[in-house]
Formats: sequence, C-alpha cells, structure tokens
Amino acid sequence: MTIPLPTALNDQGTGLRDLVDLGYQEAWSSEANGADAFLPLALAAIHAPELRLGTAIIPAYTRGPALLAQSVATMASIAPGRFACGIGSSSNVIVEHWNGIPFDDPYKKTRDVVRFLKQALTGEKVTVDYETLTVKGFRLGMEPPRENVPILIAALRDGMLRLAGREGDGAVINWLSAEDVKTVAEIVHGQGEGKEIVARVFVCPNPDTDTVRRDAKRAIAAYLNVPVYRAFHEWLGRSDRLQEHWDLWDQGDRAGSLEAMPDSIVDELVVHGTPEECKDHIDRYLENGVTTAALMIMPFGGINPIQAIRDLAPR
Repeated sequence: MTIPLPTALNDQGTGLRDLVDLGYQEAWSSEANGADAFLPLALAAIHAPELRLGTAIIPAYTRGPALLAQSVATMASIAPGRFACGIGSSSNVIVEHWNGIPFDDPYKKTRDVVRFLKQALTGEKVTVDYETLTVKGFRLGMEPPRENVPILIAALRDGMLRLAGREGDGAVINWLSAEDVKTVAEIVHGQGEGKEIVARVFVCPNPDTDTVRRDAKRAIAAYLNVPVYRAFHEWLGRSDRLQEHWDLWDQGDRAGSLEAMPDSIVDELVVHGTPEECKDHIDRYLENGVTTAALMIMPFGGINPIQAIRDLAPR
C-alpha cells in the first residue's frame, strides 16, 4: 500500500497497524508535492515493524549526493533489512519547475547517483568524478547498513530499464497496463536474474464505470502530458489512440483533450470495478512479472479511501 495513509500525518499509527492485520506486506512512499518520501516510512517502521518499506520514488536531483546517502542510511538503520530505495530521474515538472534545478541528462544523473550510493553505503570514503556529479572525500558518519539496501531504479523506456536491470537491484514502474509489464519485465530480466519489479498500481474499487472514467482522465492527463510519460506511451505504442488528446492539450483545449482520451486508456492504466474485479486485475500485473504491486488508492466518485484499503486487502 502507498503511504502516508489518507489520515493526518500525526494519526497514522492505527491505519498502519490495520495494514498488517489486513495482510498487506509492504508500504511504499513517493515524493512529488506532498509529504517527503522518508518520514512516512519512519512512522511505518515504528508503528508496523512487520512491513517491508520502500521509496517509489525519490528524485536523483533534489538532494545532494551526500545528503541522499545520509537519508538512505538513516532509513536503513531504522528498518534494518526491511528497506528498499527506489530512485529515479522524476520529471522536468518536479525537478525544474518546482525545485529550480536543471533537468539535464536524466539517464546519466540517475546512473551516477546510483553508483555513488552503492559506494557510499558501504561506509568507505568516496571520491568520485562522474559525468553529472563530483564528490570529494565523503564518508558516512554513522554505521553503514549491515544488510544490503536494494537500490531500485525508476524506469520507463528501454535505456533506463536496462540500467535498472544492469546496475540496480530492479526497477520501479509506473502508469502502465498489466499487459505492458511483459515488455518491461523482459528488458529488466534480460540484464540479470533475480531482479525486483515494483509497480505503482492506481486502483479505484468503484463499480460506477462512467464516473471513474471521467475522473480518471484528469489524473491520467496530468501525467501523460509530461514529456517523459508522453514519450513512454509513444514507446509503448499508444500514439494512435492518444494523438488527438495530445494535440488538443497542446492547443490549450483541456476539456476537448479529456473528451478525446479513449475510455480504453483508463481501463488499461487504472484498475477499477468491484473489489473482486480489482483484485483480479492486480493479479494480472503479478502474473506478468511484477514482484510487488504498490497500490495507490484513487478515490474517484468520492469513495472512502480507508474502506477501499480494507476492500482491497490481499486474499
């Protein structure tokens, strides 16, 4: 399940314990314009120490390399053997528009930060001069993690997927269909065995199909018109079905662009229907190569997100 849960940050404890009682095994955070990625996981480590924890994802740009290593090592110390670090390029909107950091060479930046982290987390003194960053004489001032911290790389297209399989412990994937997982998993696993694939799966257990499709189109459009996600879905072969939507969006016709988005796009990218139908759909992600389905509740139609978490509890 994605955390923080839909309650106040100072009132997460009961909900986190409920996740364990309901049978959830992992809790994953994200980082965009809400809570940061690490503190909700720290709360989970305290209130629900049975859960495995992970970030999906933290941007490679928005923390300096030394600070990022400190944050990862701290979280690994709080939840020893139960923390995985998902890191990626994020997007030009988050990095450049919101944080004022040039979104240059996202592939190389992510690669270099991953390489630095793997060195820094050993506790050795690190002096490196990579293409996108230089570090001189950094060493963690705390005991390094005793157990390996899996480093997962957020990946969309071929190059980053290969990087995730080659230099990372696996990939974090996002906004794709269960069928798309086959394409992604083949590339990741082609770089090495035993790789993890974590998918953020957007779920709305609401059988009111018309309402879900209407509301979901707004959420999908917010992503698919960001350059990295648009390129991703072009790569996946959705250009013919999405071109009219993209053209109208580029022209400033937001209402027309939403109308032009086919219903089939929603049905592929957002899991919806009755709770049992949703569980069957989630199972297809797992059958096609996902090792962890990190569910993100989308409360379209005004459904109660807490009840949705209960309704979607693992079988």
